[in-house]
Amino acid sequence: MPTITPFLWFDAPLDEPVAYYRSIFANVKVHSLSPMSATFEIEGQRLHALNGGPHFRFNEAISFFVECADQAEVDHYWSKLTAGGGEESRCGWLKDRYGLSWQVIPATLVRYLDDPDRAKAERVRQAMLQMKKIDVAALERAAAG
Repeated sequence: MPTITPFLWFDAPLDEPVAYYRSIFANVKVHSLSPMSATFEIEGQRLHALNGGPHFRFNEAISFFVECADQAEVDHYWSKLTAGGGEESRCGWLKDRYGLSWQVIPATLVRYLDDPDRAKAERVRQAMLQMKKIDVAALERAAAG
């Protein structure tokens, strides 16, 4: 059966981004690594990578979604992924130092946005729209009304 694996184009020797992601995520497994190509897993998600030079850049049309259990996880991934040249965006989105887009989202937000009480879901959505990094306590206040 064929597999579908994200293939990432970096403008860096690949030991650098692999070491960077290893410093952020607890479960990184490297299958192969050279300055020009790599195959590795982050939290079970297999990735292929190429050091292809400056011809192409990442953009927000593709992002990785990190669903966090609580505020502590949101804070951890947010601070690590924006450190060293990353950049914050809105509504839980950010770019890491390589320009790769990530969504760092607490499970609480997903649950509230899917709530059958559409007024509650809308209050939470409106609160989220005012945030960069997601604040779980603020979401809970918005949900409570």
